[in-house]
Amino acid sequence: MLIQVDPLRSIVTDIFTKAGCSPEESERIARHLASANLTGHDSHGVIRVPRYISWLRSGNLRAGQTLSVVSETDVFTVVDGNRGFGQSIGEQAVQLGINKSLKCGVSIVALRQSGHLGRIGDWAEMAIEAGLISIHFVNVAGSLLVAPFGGVSRRMSTNPVTIGIPLGDSEPLILDFATSRVAEGKVLVAATGGKPLPPDSLIRGDGQPTDDPKALYGDVDPARTTDVRAGDGAIRTMGEHKGSGLALICEMLAGALTGGGCAGPDKPYILNGMLSIYISPDHLDTDQVFLQEAQQYIEFFKTSKPAEPCGDVLVPGDIERQRRADRTANGIELPDDVWSAILDTARDVGVSNADILASS
Repeated sequence: MLIQVDPLRSIVTDIFTKAGCSPEESERIARHLASANLTGHDSHGVIRVPRYISWLRSGNLRAGQTLSVVSETDVFTVVDGNRGFGQSIGEQAVQLGINKSLKCGVSIVALRQSGHLGRIGDWAEMAIEAGLISIHFVNVAGSLLVAPFGGVSRRMSTNPVTIGIPLGDSEPLILDFATSRVAEGKVLVAATGGKPLPPDSLIRGDGQPTDDPKALYGDVDPARTTDVRAGDGAIRTMGEHKGSGLALICEMLAGALTGGGCAGPDKPYILNGMLSIYISPDHLDTDQVFLQEAQQYIEFFKTSKPAEPCGDVLVPGDIERQRRADRTANGIELPDDVWSAILDTARDVGVSNADILASS
């Protein structure tokens, strides 16, 4: 199913409004989910809509929430997201960090108890627009998806790490990756007829590598359920011991340090913790050399001889910008199963047939 971004945002906005979110929050959720699709991160896009609605109904997510400040200084802040939608809570937490960093040169925000924060690159982009470097560590208390290096039992989630660096008039650097071989949403995409997984992304319960999503989901329909514990396997870590170590650090910083808790089997909710560090280059770059040095090095970096005859050497953020331009112009391709699940969800929450037809 090829759909343009505006009708896609519209139907998603309608779904969340009917489900009890304010029009403003619904539009915000739709904007962030569609943005993930535009950048090519379909795993964090509208495929999440049925799951979000299920979480809202079960109490795992709560509409209309704002941050609660647990403790605060000029530089440090600990905040609780109160199980609110990550698209709302994330914006509030990032703006808080931006404001403090612009004033003091640096800030650290420890966020706990947030709903799914989506594509973490969105938050790096928000800081970049304010001229700030940002570093984000994320965990998911209540979600066990990934086996540590050397194991097969799930002990953590996909725990992303994101770094954003503004470069003046040049395109920014946005490094945004899961510490697992693939994000859980990419397994979801593969299981619903989308892009297949890279070989050996998962591990079966018997220790054998596989790319079959059933290792994670079992025989359930993943587009219409939140049960990711049905399979006997797990997602493997990125870079073997390196990704496993980074994921462990995310648990320490985003889980234990924020107060949101580390991943485990007995958590009542599936919620994100995020430790974010914001740095103002202007406060450090006393000799005014940062931009020139950074831009010159990136040019040097990209002039490395390509390994493929017609290939390019890219920097973090290049592919997302290319995909955004292409999909904004030509539309977003959704697997039929995903689009069908979104429309079923729309009908379930009471979106009118006329509005559903208008988006199709």
